[in-house]
Amino acid sequence: MHNSAAEALKQPAPEDTVTASFGRFISGVRPQHLSSIVLQRSKRMVLDNIGVGLLGSTTDVFELVLQHCQHIYGPDDISSVYGRRGTKLSPTLAAFVNGVAAHSMDFDDTWHPATHPSGAVLPALLALSDTMPSNSKPSGLDFLLAFNVGIEIQGRLMRFSNEAHNIPKRFHPPTVVGTMGSAAACARLLNLDRSQCSHALAIAASLSGAPMANAATQSKPLHIGNASRLGLEAALLASRGLEASSLVLDAVAGVAGFNAFYEDYMPRPLNLPKDNGHSFLLEEQDMGFKRFPAHLGMHWVADAAASVRTLLVGVDSGTISPAQVQDILLRVPHSKYINRPFPESEHQARHSFQFNACSALLDGEVTVQSFSHAALRRPDLLTLLSRVRVEHPHDNPANFDRMYGEVQVTLVGGDVLKGRCDTFYGHWRNPLTNESLRKKFRYNAGAVLPPEKVEGLIEAVEELDRLEDCTPLLSQLQ
Repeated sequence: MHNSAAEALKQPAPEDTVTASFGRFISGVRPQHLSSIVLQRSKRMVLDNIGVGLLGSTTDVFELVLQHCQHIYGPDDISSVYGRRGTKLSPTLAAFVNGVAAHSMDFDDTWHPATHPSGAVLPALLALSDTMPSNSKPSGLDFLLAFNVGIEIQGRLMRFSNEAHNIPKRFHPPTVVGTMGSAAACARLLNLDRSQCSHALAIAASLSGAPMANAATQSKPLHIGNASRLGLEAALLASRGLEASSLVLDAVAGVAGFNAFYEDYMPRPLNLPKDNGHSFLLEEQDMGFKRFPAHLGMHWVADAAASVRTLLVGVDSGTISPAQVQDILLRVPHSKYINRPFPESEHQARHSFQFNACSALLDGEVTVQSFSHAALRRPDLLTLLSRVRVEHPHDNPANFDRMYGEVQVTLVGGDVLKGRCDTFYGHWRNPLTNESLRKKFRYNAGAVLPPEKVEGLIEAVEELDRLEDCTPLLSQLQ
């Protein structure tokens, strides 16, 4: 038999491919497949991401991209912009700027394998819902179903690779799996058929990717904005009939599809949900929510450093003087882009083990205000930074599910104080309580919204799966 004919016989039938199975899942999943656990956890994600997006709408990078969209593109008053009353953009541009807002302070949720799942999906769904007539808005349950589809697709794709389990080195994962998740969520909300859903994913794959070199810069928030925007674009193009590879998620020798991003990619079909046969990943593993706006890895060293401070000054409001400190040793995973001895900007500080450890030593905690220009330039902080050393123990991998943070402070008199954090408060193994999550939301949303809208959003999200349409959510974002 000719080689080409033999190869053709090895190819699965179109309906049996991994790509086709994902399309069937997206189009076939129904609200009854969402358990009470998944519904509750996803509502917490929605609330948190709206809150960090609203606070993010106060940042310089958000203002910059909003002005760009308003000045470069023609007016198209359809979809709401976080925190800006009366300001609307086209759906794709609203998804973009709101996605930027969600990640502008690195305050959004993080999952394992490592990605920021909500910010890539939620802004696109909000913008898309805004386009629908007032008498045919999606129900709250349909909105949550689409949101969970977007989260599920991201998690499934990342679990096909061992590389994806570690803190990234080459590209920022939300720019890849986030774009795919946005496309899947929007395809679900648009009620696309299974073929169109598969094409939406394949189109999204051609719109994916951004290098890690832009971490800790003003351009990193663009990663989430573009994932949200371009996933929405992919679903809209698929709805108009644009086609793409029917094997983009399959491992085809010699022709890279999704394995262009993960070389150890080993895909498996995603089964069509049954009444009791499909378990969403969110049911198996909760989400990580941040208590302060910085890279997730910073939360381990901040908690470890805060415990050292308590040993030194007690639980009272005592102060630490750099004159007391001879040496600070951090034992953290090896990850180059979050090892920044002397950060020069707020974005670098959010990605600096050293900065966050020293801030927690001085103040007992890290907060939104810790990254202000004045806080970055404090003489006491700069002195402590000059005394920091870093070690990378072999038993401390760059993996959000297995890493730890250890801080050892040697005092001038020779005493040595140690603090260690294995699981910080907010990690999926130790999740924020509903009270803590709402406290975070009230602080964040209260930066731009009046109290009645803040409380209205809390109520709308809590009741989302029982709302006949999602207007109460959409109407309170500005």
